[in-house]
Amino acid sequence: MTEVERLMRASAVEIRLEPADSTAARLCLEAYFRELADRFEGGFDHAKSISASPDELRPPAGAFLIARLAGEPIGCGGLKIVEDQTIGEVKRMWVRSDARGLGVGRRILENLETLARRFGLRTLRLDTNRTLKEAQALYRRCGYVEVEPFNNQPYAQHWFEKTLLG
Repeated sequence: MTEVERLMRASAVEIRLEPADSTAARLCLEAYFRELADRFEGGFDHAKSISASPDELRPPAGAFLIARLAGEPIGCGGLKIVEDQTIGEVKRMWVRSDARGLGVGRRILENLETLARRFGLRTLRLDTNRTLKEAQALYRRCGYVEVEPFNNQPYAQHWFEKTLLG
């Protein structure tokens, strides 16, 4: 019965484009920043991180997604176009702890990849911190390969890249 309930919850998750400065986005991003501050050795200050402002996460510069369950925001992820209109970066990927295990992170990532293709991007990149083991595992499962650093993100120890086809 537990598996049936999990599948029913997972099927009820909706993922949609939304402005990165909407109320739901702000709630998600605040929770995301709090979680990083708790989990990262030495804390986290988003002002020291590479930018991903609302303007950088709205078309034509990028996009922002919110995942909702029963109308409540439970996750988010952004796409930021960074180079020659051919490379994008995945930014601010987060899923609320009580929604983990429902495949929400994978769905957000797949939706971001679809948007990247629509933007005509050929490559998606992302960086992550060593403490975020579950994120690293997700990225590897979704076909991202670890590459040399491509930015100077102060909180990153792992950099990933995926070539987008069709």
